[in-house]
Formats: sequence, C-alpha cells, structure tokens
Amino acid sequence: MPRIFDNIETSLLPALQETLKLSDRADFCVGYFNLRGWKQIDELIEKWSGAEGHCCRLLVGMQRLPQEELRDALRIVKGQEGIDNQTALRLKKKLAEEFREQLMIGMPTGDDEAD
Repeated sequence: MPRIFDNIETSLLPALQETLKLSDRADFCVGYFNLRGWKQIDELIEKWSGAEGHCCRLLVGMQRLPQEELRDALRIVKGQEGIDNQTALRLKKKLAEEFREQLMIGMPTGDDEAD
C-alpha cells in the first residue's frame, strides 16, 4: 500500500530517515532538489560504499510542460532528436549554477560552515 506524505499530517523526513537506516541503497526521482536539505539524510547514505547495489542514485528533473511539447510539435523546422555536446555542457553548467545559488541564499549556520 503506497503512503502519501503531505508534510502537514504525515512528514516525509522521519519516514525517509527510518527507511534509510534499514537500507543498503536508494533511488530517488525528484522534480526539485535543494542541497541544504540533503544534510538531513547524508549521514545515513554516506556509510554506503558507493559500489553497485550500495549507493544512492538521484534523478532531478521535471516532465516537460504540455505547452513546451505543443510548441515543439508545431515548430516549422524540425530538429534532430537529442541534444549536442555544446547544449549538454551549457545545461550542466546552468544546473551547477542553480545549486550554487541555493547555497548562497540566507545566512549559513555553523553546521553549513563546517561542511
């Protein structure tokens, strides 16, 4: 039976921490990811070796919005499927910059400074 966590009546973090204590690996697929929240579970994941079957895999991203799919479908000039290396590098750089900006927002705590 699936469990729904609304973070109002049922909080995800305690359940996630308890699950990770009993686990050897984890696979996460999330729409958004904030690096500062990671410290809530990092000590539970850090003990894993990182080898196959003993690691954490994290997939970050959202599905495309319907208007984006429609815009692509109605485009006059159809491009090739996939992206080129230059575009991939640009997107990776943008993602790294967004993560960096997350860490720059607000006053860092003593724990943040120690990490």
